[in-house]
Amino acid sequence: MNIIEALDDPNLFEPWFRGPTWNPWRVVLKAIFALEMTDEEKAFFRSIADREPPTEPVKEAWFIVGRRGGKDSVASLLAAHMAAMFNGTSHLRPGERGVVMCLACDRDQARIVLNYTRSYFVEIDLFSGMISKETQFGFELTNNIDISVATNSFRAVRGRPVLCAILDETAFWRDENSANPDQETYNAIKPGLASLPGSLVIGISSPYRKSGLLYQKYRDHYGKDSKILVIKAPTRLLNPLIDQSIIDEAMAEDPAAASAEWLAEFRDDISAFVTREAIDACTSPDVLERPRVDKVKYSAFVDPSGGSSDSMTLAIGHSQLSEDRKRSIAVLDAVREVRAPFSPDDAVAEFAALLKSYGIRSARGDRYAAEWVRESFKKAGIEYRPADLSKSEIYRDLLPRLNSGEVDLLDNRRLATQLLGLERRTARGGRDSIDHAPGAKDDLANAAAGCLVYLTSARHQQYSGPLVFNGWTGEPINGTPSKYDGPITEGSLAGGYATRL
Repeated sequence: MNIIEALDDPNLFEPWFRGPTWNPWRVVLKAIFALEMTDEEKAFFRSIADREPPTEPVKEAWFIVGRRGGKDSVASLLAAHMAAMFNGTSHLRPGERGVVMCLACDRDQARIVLNYTRSYFVEIDLFSGMISKETQFGFELTNNIDISVATNSFRAVRGRPVLCAILDETAFWRDENSANPDQETYNAIKPGLASLPGSLVIGISSPYRKSGLLYQKYRDHYGKDSKILVIKAPTRLLNPLIDQSIIDEAMAEDPAAASAEWLAEFRDDISAFVTREAIDACTSPDVLERPRVDKVKYSAFVDPSGGSSDSMTLAIGHSQLSEDRKRSIAVLDAVREVRAPFSPDDAVAEFAALLKSYGIRSARGDRYAAEWVRESFKKAGIEYRPADLSKSEIYRDLLPRLNSGEVDLLDNRRLATQLLGLERRTARGGRDSIDHAPGAKDDLANAAAGCLVYLTSARHQQYSGPLVFNGWTGEPINGTPSKYDGPITEGSLAGGYATRL
């Protein structure tokens, strides 16, 4: 029994997919399994896939569809149908079980598809006896197939023969230990698909920025004669029951976000902050931390936190000349992260001890809760100075230094992941801002960026060359020497002490 026959059978899936509003998805299902279409269905298929219908079943199906477009419902249908109809036990070794995986950024998200799928096996009489065991993450069927949820971790999906893998909302997958969890998880799944006939990858998501696995599949396969099918459709094209006024209101409020959420358009206003190539070029391989060196002056930057949700982070670095002695390099020497939940006083004490070990008695930091932080560090013997740059400005100033190789990073995977996860957003007025993606973290990146930027900034540079005083070079004013060895700051410049030649 093919999927359309099962969809039309009142004893199987028909009660869940009754009525003409599901007809657009029927066309998609026909395309996946290369079933015959009418001329009208072929025309509709071309409108959402920009290609002719496949002539043989596809290996992967990617649904780039707006919110509430029916993606989860159809994915659960595919999962249930493939699991219930599986009869390929000859392809499994004794004691081996195949799996239908529902993967998402967290298990709660993945359970949406799982719960839809379970409902079929509970409420359809023909399937009701197939569940042999309920498990912590799903359930087992009598035909040696497990249906389970997992997070988007490449470690969690290895080693199992995969009948069907549902990758839910892949455009929004985040992992603190990986800059590209979508690609790593996909790569880990692929070998498991090889042993079971008719196995299928189903990617479902509304779009986000033009990067990542979802965009790669769209770029490489949309509109092309391929065994990887990509469809792209706005919400109402696949679910006409959604009220147009809801979409209109969203478009009026935020056109860029609404175009992605409801019209399935990849966003042009969000782009990656920095490339992996730039990060790799600035990273010293296998250098996790650098010890203190005598006569080197160190600086630090702190990203504080109250201890309930965000991490509290610290970065220490110094400035040195490049090998050709023609430019200054900001070197990152140490980073620390205390993850929530934690005691702020304990975190401050730990950071203060590390700062003193590098000879640092004064540190800059984020302006977050400046008074509380300043007092806590003061008690620990460290002066805390709020930064005069915002986080977005710090990232903005870091980017050219990364691209020109004027910084030397530690080989810290979490730091690299957070830097690579930063996004540049362009507001309607044309103003850019840089921050972490929704659901992501940047506490370590913020501390490291602040440290490196201030090391290479006029706010911190030490200068001992000739100075101009009231337009005259080398002549003191009221006994002030013509050489100045202190820090050049906005205050010293504005007060008339010195101006660089």
